[in-house]
Amino acid sequence: MFDKTYRREINDCEPYIAGETEDVVRRKYHLNKVVKLGSNENPYGPFDHAKKAMVRSIETVNRYPEDDFVEMKELIAKQWGLSADNVAIGSGAGNILETLSKEFLNAGDEVLIAKQSYRLYREISKMMGAKVIEIPLTDDFQFNLDSFQKHISDKTKLIWICNPNNPTSTVTDAKKLDQFINNLPDHVWIIVDEAYADFSNKENLPNFIKYIGKKRIIVVRTFSKFFGLAGARLGYALADTQAINGYDTVTEPFSTNRMVLAAASASLKFDKEQIQTTREKIIASREKLTKRLTEMGCQVAPSEANFIFAKLPDNFENATTVCENLMKQGVIVRDCTPWGYSDSIRITIGTSKELDFFLTKFTQLTTTVNE
Repeated sequence: MFDKTYRREINDCEPYIAGETEDVVRRKYHLNKVVKLGSNENPYGPFDHAKKAMVRSIETVNRYPEDDFVEMKELIAKQWGLSADNVAIGSGAGNILETLSKEFLNAGDEVLIAKQSYRLYREISKMMGAKVIEIPLTDDFQFNLDSFQKHISDKTKLIWICNPNNPTSTVTDAKKLDQFINNLPDHVWIIVDEAYADFSNKENLPNFIKYIGKKRIIVVRTFSKFFGLAGARLGYALADTQAINGYDTVTEPFSTNRMVLAAASASLKFDKEQIQTTREKIIASREKLTKRLTEMGCQVAPSEANFIFAKLPDNFENATTVCENLMKQGVIVRDCTPWGYSDSIRITIGTSKELDFFLTKFTQLTTTVNE
């Protein structure tokens, strides 16, 4: 417990637990080789023009961002057919989400989230004094929109939707989401986190952009995953101009840096071919890994992200034990026990060599379990 000099809501929150790092696992188990498949990073980024742009930007990092900040908003807006006034920028999607919670939530407001989804939504909402109502996913990993609808009250302020969802890698039916949004009362904002949407089949995703200016909706995206800039930190939000003005009032000045702005700008302008090739490579690897794990007795959710959610074969002990044993062999994957899936793991789509290494170690583990 924190004493009374701290904000009282901090006692109701839990720190975000990130995936294990390569350095920690290497030191802990005295390993020479570690493959990290636990944090949903893009192993092929950053892309060529982005790297060159970051190097050039070093000469100006003694200055705050200027026109590059404005240009970034304009580039993003053009991509979505919006105005630059519909774009807010932050230091990664996490910073965007936290700032939005500060913009909208008062103590006593109610927030609806999926129980098995990105954990940050819960903690940043609690920190603002909101009451968080967690609604379980359906058995096929869809947002239970009927249950969400039933839980909306006069106190409901925000609904967080992660699509594709983390950790299950699945998307929720587009028609059902459209219907749900159209039926929302005017006092409710819906924030859609599309961090992994670029890895999805576009036909399976709703067009949330069409609601901007018509519904209380904010779409959040990031350059961390698809563009391979996780360590540089850049995210953005798309919304009506009033919501963006509110965001800019709440956020810190110059909430990102020149190097990542240069990198993201260069990728949007010049790295399109390389990005598309990488996307195809990741999707092909995703399908191959899904097939292989299924053959080994795992139940794999239909992934629309750059990771796979897999239920372990029935004869395995639990996900925590499996993840620990894999780490001892130099493989980091994510234990899904904190989400309530004690029999499931999440595997990032790495390079072919990284996935082969994982499959070798996982096969050895499977053989040991079956003996």
